[in-house]
Amino acid sequence: MIEETSPAPLPEHELVATASTVVYANRWMTVREDKTLRHDGREGIFGLVDKPDFALVVPYSAGGFHLVEQYRYAVGARYWEFPQGSWETKPDADPLELARGELAEETGLRAATMTPLGHLFEAYGYCNQGFHVILATDLTQGEPDLEETEQGLISRWFSEDEVWGLIADGRLKDAPSIAALALFQRHRVSTSA
Repeated sequence: MIEETSPAPLPEHELVATASTVVYANRWMTVREDKTLRHDGREGIFGLVDKPDFALVVPYSAGGFHLVEQYRYAVGARYWEFPQGSWETKPDADPLELARGELAEETGLRAATMTPLGHLFEAYGYCNQGFHVILATDLTQGEPDLEETEQGLISRWFSEDEVWGLIADGRLKDAPSIAALALFQRHRVSTSA
């Protein structure tokens, strides 16, 4: 006979910091190393990248999406992605205000309708940064206003099929952009039902 038992309840936090040391900081991020204590008493360390949340904009019109392509230094290549960013001078900016600003800055587009689709984490295994996914519709074209660090960024409209082709071809590899497509699809299904 198999006896069923309930697992012991887990503490509120299975891993807590007992000390924290900043090992690197600049205006975009802080890297710290925390000494940790598990609920069973074992000690350890955890490296954490602390970054403010960003807004990722899904500009949708005429059955397709406006994407941007830029050089990404960390991987040494150019890739397509949805417009996205944060404001280091205003890390607590309203997500809709931030999304409007990033969309206009990178593409020149203005959206009459902005619809929040959700909040996700980019890489919570080592970073606390999250992102707000905002659907932008009823778009009008204006002039982009690129920051110095965005020089060389280009923007272009793609049909939905072309976007899936970019993913299949490895020309769109940005995980937040692909996750945003999933939220967009869920939104479309829920609003058409």
